Amino acid sequence: MMNKDKLILAVPKGRILKELLPLLKRCGIEPEAAFSDPASRLLQFKTNIDNLDIIRVRAFDVATFTAFGAAHLGVVGSDVIDEFDYSELYAPVDLNIGHCRLSVAIPDESLENQDPATLSHVRVATKYPNLTRRHFAAQNIQTECIKLNGAMEIAPSLGLAKRIVDLVSTGSTLKANGLSEVEKIIDISAHLVVNRTALKTQPETMKHWISSFRNNVQR
Repeated sequence: MMNKDKLILAVPKGRILKELLPLLKRCGIEPEAAFSDPASRLLQFKTNIDNLDIIRVRAFDVATFTAFGAAHLGVVGSDVIDEFDYSELYAPVDLNIGHCRLSVAIPDESLENQDPATLSHVRVATKYPNLTRRHFAAQNIQTECIKLNGAMEIAPSLGLAKRIVDLVSTGSTLKANGLSEVEKIIDISAHLVVNRTALKTQPETMKHWISSFRNNVQR
C-alpha cells in the first residue's frame, strides 16, 4: 500500500491540532492555504515540501491509517496508541503536546459508596474498551464496556452505565454533568508515530523526519 513517491503525514482533528501547528512550522512543514480554511472540505492537503502531503482525520483513525500503510507518519495521542496496540506502529517521539489523562468518573451521588474493593462487575461507557478492560482486570473486576464515541458524560444520568472512562483535562465537563473523577488510568500526550514498513523501506527519509520532530519539540 505504501506510496514511495509521496509521503503522507496523518494529523488529528480536534484538541491536538492547534498545539501541533507551531511544531509543524518549526519542522519546516507548512500546509497549503486550504488547510486553515474552515469552509474547505478537503481531507488531503499539499505542503511546501513537494513530496509531503498531510491528511486530516479523526484522532483514532490516525493510528489506523498509519498502521496499515495509508500514511507513513502520524501524530496521535498515547491513549490511542495504547488502545489499539498496533504492531506496525512505532512511536519514537513524545511531542510534549496534547496533555490530558484517561480517567474513571462516577456520579457525585455515588461517591460515598465508591469502594473498588467491593466490586466484582462493572458496566462502563467509554470510547476505550481495551484500556478500560485492562484497567479493571488488574483489580480483578469483570467489565462490561458499552462503546460510545462521545457524550459519555450523560450515560450515568440516563441509566446506560454507572461509570464512564474518558479523557479529562480540566474536569469542567465532568463537573457540569454531575460527575467526579475517581481513578486515573494513564497520563496522555501526543506522539509521532511511524509505520514500521516505511521505516524499513525508506530508512533515511523516515529517520530525517523523526530527527526533525525530536529536535523541534519544546520541553
